Amino acid sequence: MSANPSPNPATTGRGANVQLPTDQELVLKVIPMPGDCNANGDIFGGWVMAQVDLAGAVVPARYVKGRMVTVAVNEFVFKQPVRVGDILSFFAKLTRIGRTSITVKIEVFAERFGSLNEYAKVTEASLTYVAIDEHGKPREVPQKLI
Repeated sequence: MSANPSPNPATTGRGANVQLPTDQELVLKVIPMPGDCNANGDIFGGWVMAQVDLAGAVVPARYVKGRMVTVAVNEFVFKQPVRVGDILSFFAKLTRIGRTSITVKIEVFAERFGSLNEYAKVTEASLTYVAIDEHGKPREVPQKLI
């Protein structure tokens, strides 16, 4: 899997110089390196997915206050390639708090190397995390942020 989707006239160039979200929390910034590339020179999709999983866990961790696991990748869309040297900004927002689970929307924006303050939306995803106890069994998520 690659973070470089097939060229599509409907999406090529879309999302360049977009505004960063103001209704979500910036939870992670990272710069992909040459070792994160596939044979085509684009960043591995799996590398991006791992970063999204880390970023997505930040906000639910405040509610869960203990162990949690990723149980579902509900949606994952690669919109544009990620390149070496891009500064990636990961924004997260809770979309659902269930009895034992929390679903989070994550959006990833690339500040392209050499074009400061110009952003492109490169990835969006929805992941679900479940709070677990010391035995790995689901446990209830507190409904209030303490």
